[in-house]
Amino acid sequence: MDIDDDEVKLDPHFADQFDRGFRPRCQLYLISPPALTDAFGDRLAAALDAGPVAAFQLRMKGVDDHAIARAAEPLQKICADRDVAFIINDSVGLAKRLGADGVHLGQDDGDARDARAQLGPGVQIGVTCHDSRHLAMEAGEKGADYVAFGAFYPTETKVSEYRAEPSILGWWTTVFELPCVAIGGITPENAGPLIAAGADFIAASGAVWNAADGEAGAVGRFAKILGQ
Repeated sequence: MDIDDDEVKLDPHFADQFDRGFRPRCQLYLISPPALTDAFGDRLAAALDAGPVAAFQLRMKGVDDHAIARAAEPLQKICADRDVAFIINDSVGLAKRLGADGVHLGQDDGDARDARAQLGPGVQIGVTCHDSRHLAMEAGEKGADYVAFGAFYPTETKVSEYRAEPSILGWWTTVFELPCVAIGGITPENAGPLIAAGADFIAASGAVWNAADGEAGAVGRFAKILGQ
């Protein structure tokens, strides 16, 4: 499929982070740990209070939608109280049911165009594009609000057979206005090259929830490297 670069334009849904094509500083996109404890709400609040976070994605693999919905309710309020976008992973139906701010789709989780038809114009749609320029352009053509590249580094949070290079971020941000998220094994210590390459958002999970100094300490260190 031929995709004209000019067809992929900025969609204004990603939490109002972009204005008139101006790219702000790279921001933090937080992803939940694989398993949640009863105390996770307190941990999430501490993380969000420790520094600027643009979005929080609830990713609970192997859990039925009813259980995810029960877990989501207090977390969604925590995010809303702090003006943090609340994103559901994988499930368009669950995102619609919860009235989530957005949904993040893997390559096997449905089509961005179909998701838009179900969720309407005000919901953010992100698409995992691995290390593929073609998948990213295709996602943009189908109406995604952002694309995600990775994994950039080894990660234990999610198994990935793909390894992206920082250059794909530079290529994307030079050619397209659509925001891009860097994901996969990113820590405050190794985020620098991805920020310099042009990532609009840095996704983090294990580096925050497994940090020796706690989630608040980790978010504070990310804020420092992000210049926030």
